[in-house]
Amino acid sequence: MNTKHSMAVEQTIQYMKQHLDERITTEQLANRVGYSTFHFSRIFKDVTGISVRQYLSALRMESGKNELLKHPSLLVKIGMSIGLSSTGTFVTRFKQFVGVSPKRFLSSVEMLFRFVNQYKDRRIDWAMDTNSSLPRVQCRIEAPLSFRGIVYVGLFPRAVPDQKPVAGTAINQNNGTAVISGIPLGTYYLLAAGVPWSRNPRDYFLLHHTLRCKLDEPLHIHETSDLKVTVTLREPLPYDPPIVVNLPLLLFEKIRNNKAK
Repeated sequence: MNTKHSMAVEQTIQYMKQHLDERITTEQLANRVGYSTFHFSRIFKDVTGISVRQYLSALRMESGKNELLKHPSLLVKIGMSIGLSSTGTFVTRFKQFVGVSPKRFLSSVEMLFRFVNQYKDRRIDWAMDTNSSLPRVQCRIEAPLSFRGIVYVGLFPRAVPDQKPVAGTAINQNNGTAVISGIPLGTYYLLAAGVPWSRNPRDYFLLHHTLRCKLDEPLHIHETSDLKVTVTLREPLPYDPPIVVNLPLLLFEKIRNNKAK
């Protein structure tokens, strides 16, 4: 990757984070780093994998989630503080990106925290069902030896985890194989996040320091797909898109649905 380009993108991301309450345009960001709007847009997508607009939207929702956890009583003011026009717009966008309304998000934090932590000492066996029906994706997980936690793996319509994946799974052991099945036909980006065990609920919902992996090329899923991929987790980079979707809720829903079958 071009170092000059990545540094320019990092600089603009820092600017976006510091001015979320303002109107920010791609042209404005391009001017700050001395590129034409067209050239900057291309560089930004090459470095981050997504457009400036998509990245800015994810940043705003990440900041909104953070503010909500710090100041739950200030819901009516959070939207304005991250550059949205109203509380209603914030609620709509939050539900779209995170997967639930702000109020439901807050009311479920403690429950989901306890739910996730019960798997510190229990293996998620269903995640390793290599006999599941096609189409499926078998993901060999490679995590640092020191990592202890849950690895979430999902197939997303875009190269950013800013909405619920079309299919996904989770595994709580290093160097195992997690299987994603029940995949609708289409083309998707495989994204993974390794979330360490924690005693602080915020660490399961604000994922700034989470290990990451994104396959370089999208996966094309057809009826007989039986793909095998390697997911190598790495430390987050300054220009990685925020993980906005509610990962503990996805795990809860996945396990609940499996028990219902």
